[in-house]
Amino acid sequence: MGTYSDLYSSKLRTADEAVKAVQSNQWVWYGHFSMGPRALDQALARRRDELTGVNVKGVCLLYEPEIVKADPEQKTFLYHSGHMSGHERHLGDHDLAYYIPGNYGQCPENTRRANMYPPKVAMIMTTPMNEYGYFNFGPACSYAKTICDMADVVILEVNPKVPWCLGGEQESIHISQVDYIVEHETPMPVFPSEFPVSDAEKKIASILIEQIEDGATLQFGIGAMPSMIGKMIADTDLKNLGIHSEMMADCFIDLAEKGIVNGEKKNIDKGKITYTFAIGSQRLYDYMNYNPRLATYPVDITNNPDVIAQNDKVIAINNAVEIDLYSQINSESSGFRNISGTGGQLDFTIGALKSKGGKPFICLTSTKMQKGKMVSRIVPYFSPGAIVTMPRTYAPYIVTEYGIANVMGKSTYRRAELLIDIAHPDFRDDLIKAAQEQHIWTRTNKIV
Repeated sequence: MGTYSDLYSSKLRTADEAVKAVQSNQWVWYGHFSMGPRALDQALARRRDELTGVNVKGVCLLYEPEIVKADPEQKTFLYHSGHMSGHERHLGDHDLAYYIPGNYGQCPENTRRANMYPPKVAMIMTTPMNEYGYFNFGPACSYAKTICDMADVVILEVNPKVPWCLGGEQESIHISQVDYIVEHETPMPVFPSEFPVSDAEKKIASILIEQIEDGATLQFGIGAMPSMIGKMIADTDLKNLGIHSEMMADCFIDLAEKGIVNGEKKNIDKGKITYTFAIGSQRLYDYMNYNPRLATYPVDITNNPDVIAQNDKVIAINNAVEIDLYSQINSESSGFRNISGTGGQLDFTIGALKSKGGKPFICLTSTKMQKGKMVSRIVPYFSPGAIVTMPRTYAPYIVTEYGIANVMGKSTYRRAELLIDIAHPDFRDDLIKAAQEQHIWTRTNKIV
């Protein structure tokens, strides 16, 4: 720690001492994804009888917050999420977590403009301090620095298990900008790197592989699809691929180590894998530690469409829950149930559309099981409560196991026809009938 050891010692507190900075009717903002504070969350929960009206915001936390478990009647704490993880979705199902909408790339600016709920206290997990007095935000650069800049009080939960992630910018914070430090060692929360994959998903992945050219820059998110695509790319002769993504994932490691991903054709961050957060296996966290091949940036840089578009041949691959015959895309709800969030889907779709030779894809299997019954994911219109994540004006290439529908620039009737063509055959007649009833032209028209 060198010359900063005395300053470090003066700011060192126990978790219970540090959370005394929180007052009633304040907003407390946690670190994101794997960097949610564990000891501080537990200590704040222990103050449930001393406080009232405390709002807490996290983003895709990989654990169930103690403040919720300690106060299920929400007499003291009200929890909000910027993107619903599995844990947060479970809480939402019981009215114990509430979603704050926003395109991921806009969240830093939304935070700066958040006059109704500015962060008063920031509680963020970091690495230990280095000899120059800096703490690193690890695998969740996200908009951690913006939160700290906005907060009146900054509390860091220092964890030696956190990998030091090189940037970029705004990936670290100096001790002079910190109010309190709490030391707490806990394992990094791991997330599966392998997912069960259906035959339909394998088919979609094979279709997408054919769309990737040498020198392309890739973006894809979490789940079975990117994992499968990563494995399939590893078995191709593709070369000189780059990564510019909001998420760093396990599937990128093998591609980088095999030399398939080298970033040499990128126009910005040449040779780097660019990202803003990571969740995955312990192998991923080990790989990220001081790795100069990687560059983490705040999300308003990684997800800025104009920044994304500076690279050529951007391939953006994202998932959807359902799509209607008007080509509106729902990627975050099932009826009234909030199951994820807007995330960076629109950011990367626009960025890929602006990229020279770029292509954005929205992927979904043609059907799903619902209450023991197979239903179509391509629907005549959305049910009440369904969220339009992407308006039809930005709807790009839509992919199911039955093919690709390029709906960009098409008329309403042509969009419907193209979508019906990639729907499951068992539902196509019903979709044609629905399109006719909704006065959308279909293939029954003689003029196409």
